[in-house]
Amino acid sequence: MKRSTSNNPDRARQRSAVAATPMAFARAIVQAYALRGLDARQALEQAQIAPEQLAQAQACITSGQLEALSAAAMRELDDEALGWFSRRLPWGSYGMLARASLSAPTLGLALARWCRHHALLTDDILLQLRVDGDLAQLSIVEQAHWRVDAALREFCLVTTLRNALGVASWLIDSRLPVLAAQFPLPAPAHASAYGVLFSGALRFAAPCAAVQLDARYLSLPVVRDEAAMCQMLQRALPLIVHQYRCDRLLAQRVRQLISTAPAAPHSASSMAGQLHLSQRTLHRQLREQGTSLQALKDEVRQRHAMELLQRSQRPIKQVAQAAGYGNEKSFIRAFRAWTGQSPGEFRRAFKGLPDNSERHGTQP
Repeated sequence: MKRSTSNNPDRARQRSAVAATPMAFARAIVQAYALRGLDARQALEQAQIAPEQLAQAQACITSGQLEALSAAAMRELDDEALGWFSRRLPWGSYGMLARASLSAPTLGLALARWCRHHALLTDDILLQLRVDGDLAQLSIVEQAHWRVDAALREFCLVTTLRNALGVASWLIDSRLPVLAAQFPLPAPAHASAYGVLFSGALRFAAPCAAVQLDARYLSLPVVRDEAAMCQMLQRALPLIVHQYRCDRLLAQRVRQLISTAPAAPHSASSMAGQLHLSQRTLHRQLREQGTSLQALKDEVRQRHAMELLQRSQRPIKQVAQAAGYGNEKSFIRAFRAWTGQSPGEFRRAFKGLPDNSERHGTQP
């Protein structure tokens, strides 16, 4: 007897979630069944996807449905690669990669291990992690001998990158923002779905599949242990499908954005847009990190103003404008709240000048 879906939380979640995942990914999984001469009907039923829906080019499913379909297919086919590679990756292959990365002290070393050990699973593609200054790039190098259908290739490239990003985020217990993503294929009809899976700028028809990351995240420590790993592996697929919520370096990223233009207003709306977050999420996560957008703006503007007062001869009015204040009086009031001194008093004390050396914001 079939269980009632009304009492099945997983199926209830499949129904209630937003359908934004392209049906093309489900068709790729069904194609993996066909390559093995097997019927995907039972897996589709578990995911509540009607066979006739597969033919609908613009149809979408929920992330929960894709998760259910993938889980059933990986077990039935005993292939966590779902037909992408020249040999199967038996159930537990990616769990082995995750365990091999667990003992790394930092995310950078964990991802380097992931890339190196992935080559033990298949030689059809290679993963590479490279760091250039403030940017890190995780890329996929497709080998010349790899032969795969176009639909399976797309699903492989997307899932391989999301897999690595999901586990990486879990290892450091932080969202790992993607600054840019690129894929070596024409923009598909469902290109809008890529914006859900990868934040940042998107580029198609690129030389290879890759994501660019802020290299600072590679220095974050791995905070998970074996007990957490065992629990995660029981429900690992959501890490691939869903974006990790908490960003441990969010305050640093906000601070850096403000520093590029301290005089700009930096509204919550504009800041959230640049960070690919909602305003509500931005405020909530900053609050959880013990700060706020206004506090970070004050911090950056205070530092910028102090540097200008110490290193330049600009009048106080110009310093106020450079620090994002519309008038000199509001700046002086804010500066006194920060330091207990007026800007003029602070400058005189720093330069060792007598008290009457600066009046009304003129140069010393």
